[in-house]
Amino acid sequence: MAETRLRRDAERNRQRLLDAGRELFAARGIDATLNDVARHAGVGVGTAYRRFANKEELIDAIYEQQVTELEEILRDALAEPDAWRGLVGYLERALKLQAGDRAMAQILSGRRVASEQYDWSRDRLAPLVNALVERAREQGVVRPDLTGTDLILLEIGLTAIATFVCDGAGSIDRDDVGQLYRRYLGIFLDGLRPDSPSPLPIAALTTDEAHAVLRQRD
Repeated sequence: MAETRLRRDAERNRQRLLDAGRELFAARGIDATLNDVARHAGVGVGTAYRRFANKEELIDAIYEQQVTELEEILRDALAEPDAWRGLVGYLERALKLQAGDRAMAQILSGRRVASEQYDWSRDRLAPLVNALVERAREQGVVRPDLTGTDLILLEIGLTAIATFVCDGAGSIDRDDVGQLYRRYLGIFLDGLRPDSPSPLPIAALTTDEAHAVLRQRD
């Protein structure tokens, strides 16, 4: 019984650290330390280091949660019969998630994640993103040269806009600055439409090329 209680306490503390890490990293980015996370979780530093050997292990565990959430969003999008609605729904939900979580945007763009973890996420998410775009092309609702890597890289760009604008929000008197990325999403979505698109000057990155570029980030 005592051993079971200890296991439960250990798992409870691990979850508290995960929750605290997500909250703290969301607000401050992944420069916050494991000691900061321990204080935010209300546990001792020793407890934090027993659950996670270092901050990188905590980031990897948080990353697994984030990838699972994005996978669920992608599967919901693919379950939508209308390919355009599915594509837009995916982008709106994924960007809302990342725009409100500074660390998630940093981690998903390839920073501070072990290469093995990034490979694992590619294998889970890239086929779903590619399927979402391929279906949209087949239904004729997006420009015929759109690729899954286009979607991922433009998503990273829109998240970067959200972060950049929020960093300077204190200098202007508006309460909707955190939602400004939605304006640029609207412009981006218009550019995806198939109606007389302008030819693009160079080819898109392949999935492997995009993955190689992103996994080098630190």
